[in-house]
Formats: sequence, C-alpha cells, structure tokens
Amino acid sequence: MSKAAAKNTALASDLTFEKAMQELDGIVKKLESGQGSLDDAIENYEKGAQLRAFCEEKLKAAELRISQIQSHADGKITATKFADTKEK
Repeated sequence: MSKAAAKNTALASDLTFEKAMQELDGIVKKLESGQGSLDDAIENYEKGAQLRAFCEEKLKAAELRISQIQSHADGKITATKFADTKEK
C-alpha cells in the first residue's frame, strides 16, 4: 500500500466507538450496494477492517474494565482502575 493510501486509511486519534460504528455501518452499506469502482471497494474494505479491529479492541477494554468491578458481602461496590489492570 502506498503512503497516500495508508494515510487515507489511518484512524483518527479522537475516534470514539460510536463514531467508528457509524462509519463502519456506512462502509458496509456502500459495499453492499455494489456501486463504485473496485479500487474504492478495496479501500472501503481495508478501512472497514481497521474500524472493526478498533471496535473489537474498545469492547475488550470495556469488558475488562467491567470485570474489575466487584461487589462485596457488605453491599459496597469497588472498582479497580483500568490502568492498574494492564499487564506490565
């Protein structure tokens, strides 16, 4: 892939899960419509794969964070900070 193509498929640093899902939905609709050139379809597919991986990573992080929430016998709920749970 050329540097220009790589730049076009790079994900924005401020991308949120919700924005990524919206963009992924749009890409899926474009691909399903069958309109556009083969090159456009390949670029869209590549971007879709990146967005899917981004969303999967966000979901795994959320799942890990949720798993760190603990309830105790006395009814108190505590949470371990997500940053504290990463492997060192």
